[in-house]
Order: sequence, then structure tokens, then C-alpha cells
Amino acid sequence: MSALDWVTGLTYLLASTLFVVGLHQMRSPATARVGNLVSAGGMVLAIVITVVFALVTIGGNWIGWTSLILGLAVGSVFGALSARGVKMTDIPQLVSLFNAVGGGAAATVAFADFLHRTSGEIVGAEASVPIVLDILIGAITLSGSVIAAGKLQGIIPGKPIQFRGSRIVNVIVVIIALGAAVLTVVLPRNDLMLTVVLVAALLIGVLMVLPIGGADAPVVVSLLNAFTGLAVAMAGFVLDNQAMIIAGALVGAAGTILTMQMASAMNRSVVSIIIGGFGTGDSVVGSGGPGADAASVRQVTPDDIGIQLAYARHVMIVPGYGLAASQAQREIAELASLLTSQGIDVKYAIHPVAGRMPGHMNVLLAEANVPYTQMLQLEEANAAFDDVDVALVVGANDVTNPAARRPGNAVSGMPILDVDRAKSIVVIKRSMSPGYAGLDNELFSNTKTGMLFADAKGGLAEILAAVKEYVVH
Repeated sequence: MSALDWVTGLTYLLASTLFVVGLHQMRSPATARVGNLVSAGGMVLAIVITVVFALVTIGGNWIGWTSLILGLAVGSVFGALSARGVKMTDIPQLVSLFNAVGGGAAATVAFADFLHRTSGEIVGAEASVPIVLDILIGAITLSGSVIAAGKLQGIIPGKPIQFRGSRIVNVIVVIIALGAAVLTVVLPRNDLMLTVVLVAALLIGVLMVLPIGGADAPVVVSLLNAFTGLAVAMAGFVLDNQAMIIAGALVGAAGTILTMQMASAMNRSVVSIIIGGFGTGDSVVGSGGPGADAASVRQVTPDDIGIQLAYARHVMIVPGYGLAASQAQREIAELASLLTSQGIDVKYAIHPVAGRMPGHMNVLLAEANVPYTQMLQLEEANAAFDDVDVALVVGANDVTNPAARRPGNAVSGMPILDVDRAKSIVVIKRSMSPGYAGLDNELFSNTKTGMLFADAKGGLAEILAAVKEYVVH
């Protein structure tokens, strides 16, 4: 082993340690920022030593030098610009695109490694199996993530997209992919078979995500993230790169656990999500009024809400995607800060699938400097609702629907925030349109509920002004 090999292996070990430490710190909102920086530091180490190793190995090959430097520059610029320019509401789309890039890169590495092998030779199982798995998983992740990003962005309809015989087509494509994969492993090097695996896997990704509705979008993003990790781990076996194996395994394991937890939070199995057909897509309306169903609910004004909040002792804020879509996190944080300054206890109830991706609400509120101690997860929040004087629901829908406690509907069995147990309920929403599940929310017609039909940002600004009037006077 050369000195460079020894230093490279040691650096990879240090980088992997930083990955594990960073992932552990991401378990809590209070340490997540530091954990992200620690993991990023590990990735910087891994990239630097890989570039150094590659440049030494390449030697005087100018094509290799150019490709390496160009790829590094393009990736760095794209990542920096994407991270700095993306809106919080577009983070799920960006994550999906990053998943696509990761899966596509892993599949490309495996395909290139296969093509560099001698034509007609029998590739051993220790190499061919990781190559085939890498291409299968990576290609599925690539095409599936692109479709998911399109659905989240609105380029592709968020509702389930199915056609007659789609399930049969899915089965046929899967059989073709698996058959070609087996032949690639057992036969001498055959570029055609591996190409069939690649094309079939790309089709599987498209056919898998198209039938998935908006209700399952957060789970799909998490699932594809797990796929990306597995693809990277397989690429690590292909290249004999320990850092890729460990990093990919961590992402795959964390993504899988998160997917299972989110599916459980929606009372759905991962298999049923992959089969698809649930949810109606985004139902947020652009500029419409309350709608015909508004006549059956009790409407309130910002002044009414201001009075309730100013004289409450315990207030629970329930944020949802409507808050993120309106970029109203700073308004809600300012309102909570004002109430807290008057001695009112304010907490936030965070549902695991609120928003459009795992942790969306936590990140959104942290951006507005909301104290981590005020954020309660599902179980903590539900234990506190009995003592809440006013529950302020901002843009949340399915995660507060009491219909989940009854069988026979789209959200049956889904763990919800028990908002209806609060003494008084206020809901800020632009219309009476249903949520992702396409089901009317029974909370809105509750006798304790007052509806304020407004954009979250504008409605909160009016409520904030009203509260200031009462606490000042």
C-alpha cells in the first residue's frame, strides 16, 4: 500500500465518522444546523482527497484532468446557486432533483465501469451484481425523482395519473428488467443486456411515480432519497470506495426509516404508496373566495381572533403547507413573540407530514427564529390540547381532520393533531377546498371553529395588528 493509499483510506474513515456524527445531531432541531455542517465537512474531506487521488492517478492525461475539473466546477456552481436561490416552498422539488442527480451519477459510474471491461469476458458476481443493482436502483431513482419534482412543481399534474392496463405494463417492465439483470450477471459481458436493464429501470421509475397522488408526495420524496443512498452504496462497491459505501448506506438506512415513519403517520403502507392512486394533488386555489360550503361554517374577522388571542392563556399554533406557500413564517413568529411578551404560553404543533417533505415545518419555523422549545411533535401536542384556549390552524388540512378517527374514508386511521379538543379553534384558509386526500375537513364545521378566509400572510398581518391594539390598550 502506497502512502497515498494510506492517507486516502484514513481520510475516508474520518469523513465517514463525520457523516455518522452529523446524522446523529440531525435527530434534534436544536442541533440539526450543526449536524448539517459536520456532515458537509465530512463530504468536503471526501471530495478533496478523491480529487487529489484522481489527479495523481490520471497523471498527464489532459482529457481526464479537464473532465474532472469541469465536473467539479459545474457541480459546485449548480449546488451553490440552487441552495441560495431556492424558496422554502420549493425545497421538496430541489431535493427530488438532487435525488435524480445522485441516482443518475451512480448508475453512470456502474455503466462506465462495465463498458471498460474486456468484451466477451465473464464478469464475476462480486462485480456484476453491484453493477446491475446500481443501474437498477440508480435509474429508477433518476426517472422517478424527475417525475416527482415535476408533480411538486406543477409541471406534471399532482393527481394520480393512470391508464388502462397500467398495472400489467408495470409487471411486464419489471420482469424484463429482472430478466435482463440476471442474464447480465450469468452471461459474458453483454452491453445490450445491460442497456435493457437501464431502459427498463428508467421506465419503472416513471411508471412507479406517475400514479402517486399529492397525498403521498412527502413519502415518495423520502423513499427516493433512500433509493439514492442505496445506489451510491452500490457505486461504492463497484469502485471499491469505502466513503461512498458508508455514506450511501447511511442515507439509505435513514431514508428507509423515515419513509416507514411517515407512512405510519399517514396510516399507509409503503407498498400501497408505491401502487399509487391516492390523493388529488394540490388543492390550493389561487384567488377564489371561500366557496359555496362556506355558508355551513362560522366565519370570523381578524378583530374577533385578536380578542381571543389577547385574552388567552395557552395558544397552540398548527402550521401547514398553506403557511409555507404564503411565506408567512415571519408573520406567525412575530405574532407568537408578541403573545409571549404578554405572558401567554405559545406552542407550535408539528405533524410529521405537515408540508411537503419531512421536517418542512421545523425548517420553515427555524428560518424565522422560532425557539426550538416551542415546537411540539405529534404526541406532545396532543397531550396539551385539552388545556389550549385557542388553537390557531394556519394552512393545515388533512392532518387535523377528525374523520381520521372513523373507518371508511381516505384518512381513516391516520394519526392527526387533536385540534378539536381545544376550547376554541381558529382556521386561516383561502377556501373550503379539501386537502391532498380530497376529503372535506370536519374540523371546519365544528361549532368551536371560526374560519378566516384569507391568504395566510395577509390574514396573519391583520390578526397581528388587531392583537397589538388590544395588548397596547
